[in-house]
Amino acid sequence: MAPLFRPLPVDHWRILNARVPHCLIDGPASSDADGWSLVDIEIDAGTIASVQPAGGSDRRALPLVDLAGCIAVPCFVDAHVHLDKGHIWSRAANADGTFAAALQSVGEDRTRHWNAADIRRRMEFGLSCAYAHGTIAMRTHIDSIGPQTRTSWPVFHALKMAWAGKIDLTGVPLFPIDLALDDSHMNDIIWALDNFGTTLGAVTYPIAALPAALDRLFRLASDKGYDLDFHVDETQDPTANTLRMIAETALAFRFQGRILAGHCCSLARQPKEQACRTIDLVAAAGIAVVSLPLCNAYLQDRAKAVTPRWRGVTALHELRAAGVAVMIASDNTRDPFHAYGDLDMLEVWREGTRLLHLDHPFEGWVRAVTSTPAAALGRPDLGRLAIGAGANLVILGAKDHTQLFARPHSARSVLRAGRFVTARPPDYGELDDGGARDNAP
Repeated sequence: MAPLFRPLPVDHWRILNARVPHCLIDGPASSDADGWSLVDIEIDAGTIASVQPAGGSDRRALPLVDLAGCIAVPCFVDAHVHLDKGHIWSRAANADGTFAAALQSVGEDRTRHWNAADIRRRMEFGLSCAYAHGTIAMRTHIDSIGPQTRTSWPVFHALKMAWAGKIDLTGVPLFPIDLALDDSHMNDIIWALDNFGTTLGAVTYPIAALPAALDRLFRLASDKGYDLDFHVDETQDPTANTLRMIAETALAFRFQGRILAGHCCSLARQPKEQACRTIDLVAAAGIAVVSLPLCNAYLQDRAKAVTPRWRGVTALHELRAAGVAVMIASDNTRDPFHAYGDLDMLEVWREGTRLLHLDHPFEGWVRAVTSTPAAALGRPDLGRLAIGAGANLVILGAKDHTQLFARPHSARSVLRAGRFVTARPPDYGELDDGGARDNAP
């Protein structure tokens, strides 16, 4: 992945003629019909010192890089990934591409392989990919079932510390909702969060004990000051509506923390009146929703020798129209839940635009990969081109949204704290000498 622009060895300089999303800047610049503004950006000591309409700055005073109208966006925020599952495909393929087969394959691989060294190696590979592509913050779900909890969370914490200043990494435990009523299991979850995290989560699906399980999680989160992040209704079954129950529980508790609901696939399969009632509750409860277009398109509505009839994604436009904060994210990479992916949020944004029709108008949807997930992860300082914010940008060789989404843009320049970085995605060979065999305990 070659850089587009050569770095300047100075701390105080200016970018000229950058085409940026108007909705993400501070300043008086006007915008075109697609929401782009042409601006000059002054960078001083790693922060954004000014954003002015192009041509309005003194071009003699500082060293310059002229983008000539190329697009620059804030570094991406990826609100839903699974670093601990990543890159196990070579030893744990999905035989038929279904959700059930993915569950079985991952479960078997976790039992056989997931020691601390194996997890760290694959998680670090994923972080290296995301960093090179221009991601600055990320939330990873961590399989937290049985002994795995006390193996995986110290690894997560070590990587969080090692990558501080490059990727702001947060974690959330992932386990079936019925285990919320198991005292022994919840003791491990509390241990993990007391030591390494601040966000509680689970996978929700229709069970008789769901009200009691949600009550326990909301009560624990309220007492401990945790945020909440759920995997919700990841199915094409229209009768699955645990999202509504999460919203009702949040309202009953008057929950003050942040809540993020992922997937919510079945919402798009429900009758309009039912879906609208749930969406209104989600909006009232202040729940944000993250759609995972690549993984859900891969898994949902899959049957042998049958063409899929829907895209697997949630009712993102309806949620947004109701005032719900909506975003898209990477989800799984090269594991049984998604055979592809590289933690490249530009790819997610491009394919999400195509799958979810995040265009016509295009304006504003850039928030779904920048400022909206940043706020959902408690980092409202990220994902914007604000005065005083870090100068963290992804610069691309495109001058409008059709050029932007027509090509993969393997050539890009990533600016972090005012400096161009030289990181490149790691070679898959780094995983070769352990990726397809047992690892010693």
